[in-house]
Amino acid sequence: MRAFLVRLPSGAGYWTVLDEELAVVPAADAFLRHLRFGRDGAESTTRAYAGAIALFLRWCSRTGRDWQAGAAQLGSFMTWLAHAGPQVSGIDAVPGAMVLAGPGTAPTRSPQRINAVLSTVRGMVVHAVAEGTAPGSLIRLLFEVAEDADLPEAARGEDGSTGWRVRARHRLREPDRPVDRASDADIVALLRGCCSARDRLVVLLMARAGLRRGEVAGLRRSDVHLLADSRELGCGVARAHLHVVRRPDNPNGAVAKSRRERAVPLDFLVVQAFDSYEFERMRVPAAMAGDFVFVNLFRAPLGAPMRLDAVNDLVAAAARRAGIDPSPHPHQLRHAFASNVLDAGGSLEEAQNLLGHASITSTQVYAHPDPARLRAAVDAVPSPRAQAEAGL
Repeated sequence: MRAFLVRLPSGAGYWTVLDEELAVVPAADAFLRHLRFGRDGAESTTRAYAGAIALFLRWCSRTGRDWQAGAAQLGSFMTWLAHAGPQVSGIDAVPGAMVLAGPGTAPTRSPQRINAVLSTVRGMVVHAVAEGTAPGSLIRLLFEVAEDADLPEAARGEDGSTGWRVRARHRLREPDRPVDRASDADIVALLRGCCSARDRLVVLLMARAGLRRGEVAGLRRSDVHLLADSRELGCGVARAHLHVVRRPDNPNGAVAKSRRERAVPLDFLVVQAFDSYEFERMRVPAAMAGDFVFVNLFRAPLGAPMRLDAVNDLVAAAARRAGIDPSPHPHQLRHAFASNVLDAGGSLEEAQNLLGHASITSTQVYAHPDPARLRAAVDAVPSPRAQAEAGL
């Protein structure tokens, strides 16, 4: 079993799964096509999902089961995932997910990776049941379904009615790990290590607006609204902000991950950085005509849109000049923004919208407090003596 890229005449592509005879696996292909075109998923998402399904189908084949029988034995599949090294399970489609090890040794995949594979398999099974190509009895083997009558009154609907809740039967406990974010001190040092207004603005957009690397490189000048009132521009969003818009045809290959356009408010520091960058850009005549915000100012071809790897290069160079070792990755600046929003009292829903997450579960990782925040929470509790003296 192997993941395989399919490129359609329209130019759109998705990943599917081929069996040992190089024939498409119908259940996997139907699910992955639905994910790509029915739910507007990214091609890269189908690649990861196809790799997970290929692992599952490979296990089914080597244990003499068809995929429906394998779905009824996910507990055994979990053990195989945890301990079967590449000699047994083959090459994983997701780079870095495999460690050279054999059965009976330490686990070769993390709980996070195993849970991600199981989630993908469940998605394929549910889709097959919905299409009528698999029996509905499989759902009960994958999920626990319980009436919520045993929940307290406060957890029920306003009318006191009960509903249903489901959870996956097969899932490993994932340890809580602090978010791998850039520290505020490192961000300040990065800004000091930048040699141009352009580079400082790039860092600020990731650290103060939460933009991804591709969203920064794909930003157009028409997406940026710095006026107090943008209604004359046909935009009803108040005050300074920018719009993150997905454009798959950007010549520099920069594509916003989210397909939903979002408006991101900008604070005074970022607005000021835009002004400084505009003056810097005006000194390069070749850069004046283009619509991309970030263009080459110091190397040929002048005025060309900034490449994705140039974002990594400028962050690494600024970190080297600032003496930061190891250098933060651009995505760690986005993590810092998300953590700071929640630390400042923002809600998960607000952080989700600012980051452009399709699911709030992607945002919840930033709500896990690190030891410093836990210590600050304890220190903020007044002593009993102070409360007594205050008459509380």
